[in-house]
Amino acid sequence: MADGTTRANEERLWQTLMDLAKIGATPGGGVGRIALTEDDRKARDQFVAWCKEAGCDVRVDRMGNIFARRPGLDADRPPVMTGSHLDTQPLGGRFDGIFGVLAGLEVVRSLNDAGIDTVAPLDIVVWTDEEGVRFSAGMVASGVFAGKYDLDYGLGIVDGDGVTFGEALKTIGYAGTEDVGGIPVEAFFEAHIEQGPILENDAIPIGVVLGAQGQRCFRVTVEGEEGHAGTLPMEMRRDAMLGAARMIDAINGIAFQYDPHPVITVGLVNVRPNSPNTIPGQVYFSIDSRHPDNDTLKAVEADMRAACETIAGDGGYGLDVELVSERESTVFHRDCVEAVADAADTADLPYREIYSGAGHDACNLALCAPTGMIFVPCEGGISHNERENARPSDLAAGCTVLMHAMLNRAGVA
Repeated sequence: MADGTTRANEERLWQTLMDLAKIGATPGGGVGRIALTEDDRKARDQFVAWCKEAGCDVRVDRMGNIFARRPGLDADRPPVMTGSHLDTQPLGGRFDGIFGVLAGLEVVRSLNDAGIDTVAPLDIVVWTDEEGVRFSAGMVASGVFAGKYDLDYGLGIVDGDGVTFGEALKTIGYAGTEDVGGIPVEAFFEAHIEQGPILENDAIPIGVVLGAQGQRCFRVTVEGEEGHAGTLPMEMRRDAMLGAARMIDAINGIAFQYDPHPVITVGLVNVRPNSPNTIPGQVYFSIDSRHPDNDTLKAVEADMRAACETIAGDGGYGLDVELVSERESTVFHRDCVEAVADAADTADLPYREIYSGAGHDACNLALCAPTGMIFVPCEGGISHNERENARPSDLAAGCTVLMHAMLNRAGVA
């Protein structure tokens, strides 16, 4: 019987993470393992080998998603799933995604050590290409599983060299034969580093994730008029860069008008003609806005548009604000959220409720199954970076909570 003394093996989990980090290792201490490349194949092969050693049966679906099953006593029960992704950013870290996969493996290993059987089977899942680096459309494979996208769309996505997703799967030997999705799932849990500083700042080891923020992304184009930097008087200028700068400052201020604050980022600016002695005639910039509440996100959008229109009118600029992508906020299943909180209590680990600022495969799984997430702290909140780091004790704590949450849903024999 599992109780609070049943815990993940910290040393083994850490060593497994470090062993996998050797595949695609970068000079700066991170990992650059792009989806559906040779390094991705090597990581997949290693994961499959570890799972088979742990007594799991492995299957692969047509999107290349890997499912490693620890059988339960009732083979007809829907599985309790956990997992994440093995692919990384080009200069990514050793824990983003990978922790969630290997935490699932450690759950299986720890249950084996303790001689604990479950009623429902347990599945460890590797979702293909969460990051979207190669195919510019992240989380597609989990999206196909959840019914968000159809299979032909997923397999037909093309990379920069004209290679389709399906062709790349065949090249690395992971074009599986299993149908994608369409099966009942008892619950899905994803363990992940926070990718932010909240847990570390609060000195709390476990984040019980309530959901993921919605996101709206825009492209703003500001039209002014080019002119000679030395001859055109200041009062006669329509400097598009000046207009864009005022808009960016105003957009940043809007975030502080709401409680809790949305997060608003202008991360891309393009200036034309981008010459040191020519007044900019055109600027376009990006806006990434996120908030847990969809209605608030729509109100933020309205405020940003109004601010840009006012500045454009005052300065005589042309203006176009285009919505280029959007994602609704995700609310995780109350039963799964409570299972994570109960698991933290069982393990006597402090926790706090938290929202995810980033998208995860769990956001797609929430469309088709009861879903929850577990966050653990990461050093300085740094992620998508070679310096991404986490403490072994925090990772083991998160894995222990994952194990007890899965046992909560699967049932202990």
